[in-house]
Amino acid sequence: MVYLETGSQDPYYNLAAEEVLLFSMDPKETYLMLWQNDRTIVVGKYQNTAEEINQAYVDAHGIRVARRLTGGGAVYHDLGNLNYTIVTPQAEGSLAFDFQAFAQPVVRALARLGVEAQFNGRNDLTVEGKKISGCAQYAGGGRLLHHGCILLGGDLGALAQALRVKDAKIQSKGVKSVSSRVTTVNEHAPQPVSVEGFKAALLAELFPQGAPAPYRFSPQEEAAIQKLRAEKYATWEWNYGFFGDYEMRREKKFPAGLVTVYLNAKDARIQQVRLRGDFWGEGEIGELEAAMEGLPLDSHLAEALERLEVSRYLHGIGAAELAELLLY
Repeated sequence: MVYLETGSQDPYYNLAAEEVLLFSMDPKETYLMLWQNDRTIVVGKYQNTAEEINQAYVDAHGIRVARRLTGGGAVYHDLGNLNYTIVTPQAEGSLAFDFQAFAQPVVRALARLGVEAQFNGRNDLTVEGKKISGCAQYAGGGRLLHHGCILLGGDLGALAQALRVKDAKIQSKGVKSVSSRVTTVNEHAPQPVSVEGFKAALLAELFPQGAPAPYRFSPQEEAAIQKLRAEKYATWEWNYGFFGDYEMRREKKFPAGLVTVYLNAKDARIQQVRLRGDFWGEGEIGELEAAMEGLPLDSHLAEALERLEVSRYLHGIGAAELAELLLY
């Protein structure tokens, strides 16, 4: 495993670095990257940014907004948090979204610091029932990217103000607000845990024989990161415009995630469709969206969707469930 730290607090640089690790580095190698963002909302790839954030609060407090490569929900980052990314070859036939396997070193690192955490739900780490970490994954091209954010400290007040958590998500967890279901490691640690202290505990778990010196990007890799930052991750088109405008909106909270459908229809057939939410999937959701154009909005829809491998793009959600959302 190759270990590196970006040394940057710029979300656009850090997200570009992840993509370079995933697609442009040694495909047979495993990489561990540790990084931090200063006052940033990071939305999931398939989310509508405008619906996920409190834009007035974000503007007033100088909070940056970025879209990541992975699905899942929006998160708030600041310097009280530590982010980790693992990029690894995906073994043939392995589960694309085995979050628990990646979570175990983090659980053990927290145990070293006197904090008993559990993997709970589809992608959360919790302490005493409250969330301290969320994670997300991207699978494609024989590679798997897993990343997560550990809330060591941080400003939970800013988190609650900056994000607009949808009622469907809050109700599904049986709580009243985002602040009531999120906590920090330091709220439960016997001694204060610094970012450097947690980093040392995590590295001890992942490198029992001692962590190597951090890898440094080559000039060519650095140039690729800066190019991707400028042309993709720092652009309005990616962070806001990626979503687009559509006339019909339908939404449902499935056990596998929240799915919102934006749809234009003509003559009882799908003309244009966008699928957004905090779900995960393999491949690009645009492939499924394009394949859905022209499908009938009638009793034959589920049968037509069966041929499109819906669950590959919407992990844990089948053709019949998507058809029901579109029709009813």
